[in-house]
Amino acid sequence: MVTVVDDVRRLVPRTDAVLADPRLARAQARLGRPLVREAVHRAQQRARNGEIGPDEVAAAAVTALPALAASLTPVLNATGVLLHTNLGRAPLSAAARDAVAAATGCTDLEFDLAKGTRGRRGAAMLAALATAVPDAEAVHVVNNNAAALVLAATALAAGREIVVSRGELIEIGDGFRLPELLASTGATIREVGSTNRTSVADYAAVIGPGTGFVLKVHPSNFRIDGFTATAGIGELAGLGAPVVGDIGSGLLAPHPALPDEPDAATWLRAGAALVTASGDKLLGGPQAGLLLGRAGLVAMLARHPLARALRVDKLTVAALEATLAGPPPPVLQALSADHGALTYRAQRLAGVLAAAGLDARSVVSRAAVGGGGAPGVALASAAVSLPEALAGPLRRGEQVRAGQHPAVCGRVSDGRLLLDLYAVEPHDDDTLAAAVLAAADLAG
Repeated sequence: MVTVVDDVRRLVPRTDAVLADPRLARAQARLGRPLVREAVHRAQQRARNGEIGPDEVAAAAVTALPALAASLTPVLNATGVLLHTNLGRAPLSAAARDAVAAATGCTDLEFDLAKGTRGRRGAAMLAALATAVPDAEAVHVVNNNAAALVLAATALAAGREIVVSRGELIEIGDGFRLPELLASTGATIREVGSTNRTSVADYAAVIGPGTGFVLKVHPSNFRIDGFTATAGIGELAGLGAPVVGDIGSGLLAPHPALPDEPDAATWLRAGAALVTASGDKLLGGPQAGLLLGRAGLVAMLARHPLARALRVDKLTVAALEATLAGPPPPVLQALSADHGALTYRAQRLAGVLAAAGLDARSVVSRAAVGGGGAPGVALASAAVSLPEALAGPLRRGEQVRAGQHPAVCGRVSDGRLLLDLYAVEPHDDDTLAAAVLAAADLAG
C-alpha cells in the first residue's frame, strides 16, 4: 500500500527540472551552479518533509538563494565600538570602495602606461602615504601590522636581541602573543623592567653589540593605572640602538578626540627609526601594515626576501591610496561627529519606529574606539533603545539571509537592545530603520 508521504515524495520534481526554471538558470550565471543546486536540494527536502508542496520547490529555491556568491554578510555596526574587529574593523570610504571596484579587473599595478615598461608596484599609494606622514623619510606597506613587525624583526634582529619592556609584551588578539611572534623570526626577546614600571636605565643596562633594536609597543588594547612608569621614544632614541615603535592603532597624526593616543608623526619626530601601524584601524582604510621611518632602514626592509611574501594585492593598493588621498573615511568622520547631531539622529529614528508601533526610545550612550585603540576612552554617543527580542532577527532574520536588509548588530544592556549610532553613517539611518521594522515583523 502506497502512503500519502510516498505519493508526495514521488511528486517532488527532479533536480535538473528545477534547475531549468528560468529564474534559477539566470541565478546560475550570477552565483554559480553549486550554490543554486544547494538551494534546490534544500527546497526539495522541505517538500519531502511536507513543509511545502511539490509545485512550490522552484519558488522556495529562488527565495533561499544567497544575495552573493560569497558568504560574508553586510552588517550595520550599531554596537558602539567604532573599530569592531569581529565586524571587519574600519569601513571603507565611498572613494576607497570605488577605487577597489575599478581595480577588480586588469590595472596598471606594476606597469608604466606612458613608457610601456614595468613600473614600481603601488607607486601612487606609497606617494600618498609619504605625503600623509611627512616626518617619515621613506614608507613601505605590507599586509598587516603583525607582518610589519615580523619583517622588521627578521631583517634587523634575527640571531640578535630585541629589547622590550615586560609591560609591553602584549597579546594582540585571537591568542597570538607578541613575544611568540617575534621569537618566530629567530630573534631573542630581552625583557626589561616590570609589568607596571620600566625606566630608561632598565633599557640602557642591557643594550650592547648583540642588540638588534629597542621595541616600544603602545599597549593599545589595555591600560594600567596607578604606580606606573614608562620610557618615552625620545629617551630611548638616545641610547644608541635603533628604536622601532609599534603604535598599533594607525593614527598618523594627533587627533583632538584622542589626545593620549600615540601617533606616527609624533614618534618619528621624537627619534624613532621605524614606526609600524595598522591600516584598518584609526587610519580608516583596508587591512595593511605601514612601515614608516628612515630611508635606509625602510629600503632594506622593502628589499628583504620576506617582503615579497608579505606584499599587498591590487585591491589593498587601490583602497589605501584612496583612503589617504581622498575625503576623510567614515572612522575619522565619526570621531569628529557632533554629539548633538548624534542625539538628533537617535531621536528621529526612535520617533519613526515608535510611530510604527515599536517600543523605541532615544537614550544617551557611550561608545569606544575598539580595535586596539584608545583603551578606556569613553566617547559621547546616542542610541535607540529597543526590546531585546529584536537582537536575533536583526542579526539573522529571513530578510538578512535573502540579502533584502543588512544584518544589524547592537549591544544588549539591562534587558534592552541598544543600537548605538556612533559607528553608523548618517546615510544609513533609513536603512537601519527599515531593517528594524522588518525584524519586528518577523518577531511578530
